[in-house]
Formats: sequence, structure tokens, C-alpha cells
Amino acid sequence: MSGRGSTGSPSVVLAGGGTGGHIEPMLALADALRRREPAPRVTCLGTARGLETRLVPARGYELRLIPPVPLPRRPTPDLLRVPGRVWASVAETRALLRELAADVVVGFGGYVALPAYLAARRQGVPVVVHEQNALPGLANRVGARLAARVAVTTPGTPLHGAEHVGMPLRTAISTLDRPARRAEARAAFGLDADRPTLLVFGGSQGAASLNRAAAGAADALTAAGVQVLHARGPKNTDVTVPARAPGQAPYVVVDYLERMDLAYAAADLALCRSGAVTVAELSAVGLPAVFVPLPIGNGEQRRNALPVVEAGGGMLVEDAELTPSWIAEHVVPVVTDPAVLAGYARHAAAAGARDADERLADVVLEVAGR
Repeated sequence: MSGRGSTGSPSVVLAGGGTGGHIEPMLALADALRRREPAPRVTCLGTARGLETRLVPARGYELRLIPPVPLPRRPTPDLLRVPGRVWASVAETRALLRELAADVVVGFGGYVALPAYLAARRQGVPVVVHEQNALPGLANRVGARLAARVAVTTPGTPLHGAEHVGMPLRTAISTLDRPARRAEARAAFGLDADRPTLLVFGGSQGAASLNRAAAGAADALTAAGVQVLHARGPKNTDVTVPARAPGQAPYVVVDYLERMDLAYAAADLALCRSGAVTVAELSAVGLPAVFVPLPIGNGEQRRNALPVVEAGGGMLVEDAELTPSWIAEHVVPVVTDPAVLAGYARHAAAAGARDADERLADVVLEVAGR
């Protein structure tokens, strides 16, 4: 059964709930599909416990809820309990696909995607998989075996049938002209117009090790004339730095950055984690970074950063090695040297992809039209 109405536009179902790393590329694709003529009908799948309950309706998309299926990151005894949970969720998801008359299901991994892939297979609906990380998770490793097309963010991602598309990004990021917005962005954060600027952030919740190291290096940074915009995370109110004297370089601490586009435009260099969306955004806008991979998990953050670092678009330091003295020794010489920064920025931009949302939309609509 087709979801095409009198306009001939398909019914596209997107499965990408849970974390921002799954939801942001899903919504970027949804926006790209909505810009097409005629625009397809887009429905997002999620669960009641994910960020999608807030983010998807806020962007104007319909959200339908299915039971979550938490997946172990590696094969463990808990896998034995997964099948029962999966098939209950698959049954509900299959009913939703029938109701929505889905022409294609697009999955972004995680505990929403696996039941969507299996339901689509049983319903005869083609699947497109998008993998954000250089090291794919269990859901997408399964989904890739069932998919008509498999799109990946990082070249060399080990998935069956993978083709490099890039990371779908919000247009506020993918169209950002950093030099043109620099003066506006620095003024918005209370920064000086012409000083070299370091952006420090550890994701939406902050990162304790980055916070400690950067705050500890505050004097060394500002003494070198480097101003800092530091997003500490909303719960990390213990992160403070002494007030700067008049004439010193500012060190601005905020809880959270609502406008990452302005933060990127204000900065010359970033000190940050290397989640897949972060790496993709920084390279797309040509902002070089010192990447500090999360030291837990399966190592995907280090793998995410490596292609950009190896292309000359940034540096990588292990979490345990990041100290105030390391920042003084390695970060200050880079951020205060315009020629070195320009080289890093050029290589970062060359490693990025600004049009992945449109490229993935082409793939999805081609599969839907088969």
C-alpha cells in the first residue's frame, strides 16, 4: 500500500529517537525533505523517554511513540532478553507503518531504529540506514543487512553496503559564514572583537575534565591575550574563574549555548569532545578543534575525530592527558598564530560536508520512488 496522495508525494517515516546524536540528523533530513516540491509527508518515530518528545514537536513534525528496546553496546547475556522486547515493539511499529502507508523507513540507529527496521522488513517497506559514528552500533549493523541503501558520516565505516554521504546538519550550521558573523557573534557573548578566541564545550551537559583543565588554564590563556567562551554545562555551577581585570582578555562562562552557530562564528579554535554531530558541525563550518574523546564507551569518539585530525583539521588529546599545563603548552601557541590557525581551518573545512542533508534526501526519495 502506497502513502502517495494526489500530489504524488511519498510517506516517509524517520526513526531516530533517544539522544541528540540520533535526533539532530533526523530533523536535519526532515527539514531537507520539507523543502522539496512536492514535500513528502514526514512522520518521526520515538519513545516516551527520549529527547524527541520535546525536540520533534518543537520543529513542527508529527511524533508517534513506540515501546523502547534498549540494546547492549556489545554482545552480552542481556541480548537473550532482547528478542521478547523487540517483537512486542515490532508489532506496534508494523501497525503504525500500515496506518501511515509508509513508502520508506529511514533509521538513525538506537533503540527506536531496530524495531522500525524489522517492522519495515515484515511490512515490505524499503529501509534506508544512516550511521553517524565511525563505529556503528548494534541496531544499524542489523539494519544495514536489511536496507536498500546505507549512508554513513565517516568514510570507511564498517557497515554492509556503506556509501559516504556525511552528517545531515541544521541549515543554521551548514550555511554559516563564520568570518561574516564574527563581529556579531563576539558582541553577543561579550567578547572583544579582535582577540584570538577559544571555545570550550563538552556537549549539552558539559564535561568535568574539560571544565577543570580549561578553568585551570584561564590565567595562562588570558595572559597570552586569548579570550575564552566556556560552556560549562547547566549542572556544573562549581566551574568559575576569577574576574578579569580591565584590559585583560575576557573569560566568559555560560551554562549552555543555545546558539551554536554564533559560538562557532565567534571562535578561532574549539576544545571539545568528539561526538559525531560535533565533529561534523566543526568540520562543515571550518572551525579547527582540539578533540578530547570521551574516555568511556567503545572508542567511537576517537574514531569520529581521527579523519579530521589526520586531514590536518585539528588535534587530538586523550582525556587523561588534558591538563592546564597541556593547554598552556599546546593550545596557546596554536590559537595565537593566525597562519597556523588558517591552515587548520582550511583542512577542517576540506574534511567537512555541508550538503549531507540534501544528499541523504535524494537517497531517501529515490528509494521511496522505487
